[in-house]
Amino acid sequence: MTATTPAFRRSPLTALSRAEFVQFRRNKTLVVTGVVFPILMPLAVYFLGRAGNDGVVERSGVAAAFDMFALFALMFVQYYTVLSMVTTRRSEGVLKRLRTGEAADWQILTAPNVPGLIITAASSLLIALVVYATGAPGPANVIAMVVALAGGAVVFGLLALATSGFTKNAEAAQITSLPVIALAMIGMGSIRATLPDRAAEILGWTPYAAVSDLMHLGTAGIPATAGEDAPAADFAGTFADMGRPLATLVVWTVVAIALVYKSFRWDDRG
Repeated sequence: MTATTPAFRRSPLTALSRAEFVQFRRNKTLVVTGVVFPILMPLAVYFLGRAGNDGVVERSGVAAAFDMFALFALMFVQYYTVLSMVTTRRSEGVLKRLRTGEAADWQILTAPNVPGLIITAASSLLIALVVYATGAPGPANVIAMVVALAGGAVVFGLLALATSGFTKNAEAAQITSLPVIALAMIGMGSIRATLPDRAAEILGWTPYAAVSDLMHLGTAGIPATAGEDAPAADFAGTFADMGRPLATLVVWTVVAIALVYKSFRWDDRG
C-alpha cells in the first residue's frame, strides 16, 4: 500500500492575483498608462532640474520627482487600473461567478490590487536606483517613503472599488475617475504651496496630500509645503512631523472602507 501525496493547491488569492496580472499584461493601454508615465515623467522632471542647476542635485528636486512618481503610480497604476479592471469584470459577470467558488469576497476584491502593488514596488526601486546613483542627496527617512506608497495604495485601491460601484462600464470610468484624480493632483505639495494658507490647510487633509507630505519628509526631511530654505529634519526628527499625514491616511482608509461597503455592487444592473 503506497501513501498518496497530497496535491499542491494554490490559495484562491494567489490564483486570482496571477490571473489579474496576466490580464493586466494583455491590456496594452493599461501597461502604457501604468508603467511608462509613472517612470518617465518623474525621471524627466529630475534630470531637467539637474541640468538646469549645472548638474547639482538639490533635495527639493528629488522630493518633486518622488512626489510626481507617487501621484502617477497611485492614480494610474493603482486607482485607475483597479477601477477599470473591476468594472469590466462586473460588466462581464465575472465577479458574480467568482462568488460561487471557494474564494472569499475579500480575496476577490484584493486580487485586482496586486498587479498595481507589484508594479509600483518595482518602479519605485528603479527610480530610487537612478536618482540616488546620479548624485542625489540620500533620503532623510526611507520608512516615511515606504509608508507613503503603501498607505496610499491601500486608500486609493479602496477608493477605486468604491468608484466602480457607480461606474457602468470601462468607458464611463474615464469620467467617474476625474473627481478623485483632480482632488489628488491639487493635493500635491508643489500645488498647495502656491495656494492661500487656508486652502492649503484644508487640502492638507485630502488623501494624496498625506502621501505627498510623507514623501517630502522621507526624501528631503521637510514638509511638502515648506520653503526651500526650511531646515531639514534628520531621521529621528522626521517622525515628529509624520503624525498628521498618518492620521489622515487612517481616516481616509476608514472612510473608503465605508464607501465600498455602501456602494460596491457585484452584479451589473444593465
